[in-house]
Amino acid sequence: MRIPITRKNVTVMPDAKRVIARFFYNGEERAREILAHIASMSDLEVYNLINPILQEFSKRHRNITKILNRHAEKLIREVPDVADEVQNVSHFRRLLIGAYFTHEYSIESAAFFNPSIIEDPDQSDLEEGERRLIISFRAVGEGHISSIVFRRALLKRNNDIEVLPAGRYVDEAEIVKNNVYHKPLFLEKVEDALISERTLEIANIHLEERFDYKSLKLTIEKLLLDETLDKTGTELEKLLWLADSYHEIIFSLDTDISDRIIYPITEYERKGIEDARFVKFTNDDGSTKYYATYTAYDGHTIMPKLLETTNFTDFKVRPMYGQGAKNKNLALFPRKINGKYVMMSRIDGWNNYIMYSDKVNIWTNPIKLQAPKYFWEFVQIGNCGSPIETEHGWLVVTHGVGAMRRYCLGASLLDLNDPSKEIGRLSEPLLIANKDEREGYVPNVVYSCGSIIANGELIIPYGLSDYSSSFMSVNVEALIERLLNDPIK
Repeated sequence: MRIPITRKNVTVMPDAKRVIARFFYNGEERAREILAHIASMSDLEVYNLINPILQEFSKRHRNITKILNRHAEKLIREVPDVADEVQNVSHFRRLLIGAYFTHEYSIESAAFFNPSIIEDPDQSDLEEGERRLIISFRAVGEGHISSIVFRRALLKRNNDIEVLPAGRYVDEAEIVKNNVYHKPLFLEKVEDALISERTLEIANIHLEERFDYKSLKLTIEKLLLDETLDKTGTELEKLLWLADSYHEIIFSLDTDISDRIIYPITEYERKGIEDARFVKFTNDDGSTKYYATYTAYDGHTIMPKLLETTNFTDFKVRPMYGQGAKNKNLALFPRKINGKYVMMSRIDGWNNYIMYSDKVNIWTNPIKLQAPKYFWEFVQIGNCGSPIETEHGWLVVTHGVGAMRRYCLGASLLDLNDPSKEIGRLSEPLLIANKDEREGYVPNVVYSCGSIIANGELIIPYGLSDYSSSFMSVNVEALIERLLNDPIK
């Protein structure tokens, strides 16, 4: 029989009103025609057109004039020889140019699901038993493009959850490209990204052992202009796309966490940022930081990536390397074990693996940890976020896929000192989509990316059929007892 659970009477729905202002560009020819039209207008016509736009959209964006000016600058980067037409004009004409190269994008109009939950760094001014939480979600908008967004929540003493209202505006981050690249690791990712062998050969010859983004860009520009170089079968521009995968993103301090969106930035993310698994990581010296693994997808290639932050304002972003950093479902343990970082993954698409490493972004020698065993996971087993430490072992929420591609949640227990040993697994699902949860963008799916233990219960946020999100809880003592009494045979 299945262990009793409690579904929380909370559903977090997608909100089409949550919009960002994105750069809009339809090619050089159309851009020049638009600029010609604007140049033919009188100053009064320009003012009469831009003024109501500013009034209307200032209610929807924190600083619409800053956004329009930024998009005018982006136009210059796309068509450099229009710089005079964009820069040497009146303030209002420049804003109007920016407006014609801007569009709104509803970040969560399609779905809001696959949540991950962690404790907020700020736990001040709470009653005993309460906790302030940060929940990340996979938000999906037009074109099924996924991004990472956040909400704050308050966990009450009785483990009821109050998800706090989102802020009025949504802000993208400032992007900083200041990384130094090590050629061997960079070229390893070139191979993973399926960039042509000819490009790999050229990069190996012309790149220094250590280089930064600026020098890489200059090298590629020179190679593209080099008429003596046989560029047949090369994809030199993709090297810049790959370098874009290393960056920092910085949000303004005057934004609420619900205002912040981590939107696809690079070409290797252009089809979405999927299923962030956040974990509070404790270093050997007791200090803490937050990591998240996520999947970058360009429509063809999956690239596992790593987020790192201490404050949810500044994030460092980088790819992960090694034969274990493939496919999806990478989840980092919340501390080192026996001096090593430890990661779970699903490199082959249907089994769970475990890996050990001296570096948090390099993963080799994956060891098979779990294979499908029960009828509800015959198709696939994977993790639903980072393992949670208990006195009895590492508690892992899993997902299983069975007949009719129905996703269920399960649970396993790993040895505390040697997590490559599975010591218990539920033989029955912990959670199955009920009649109110099974309808959505992808029917019959429940899925989570990270849970916590609080007040004697395991709190699991979960996505409902890839559309919305809710929460459930289960008594930890009862769950551990069931796991220990249902050992792996």
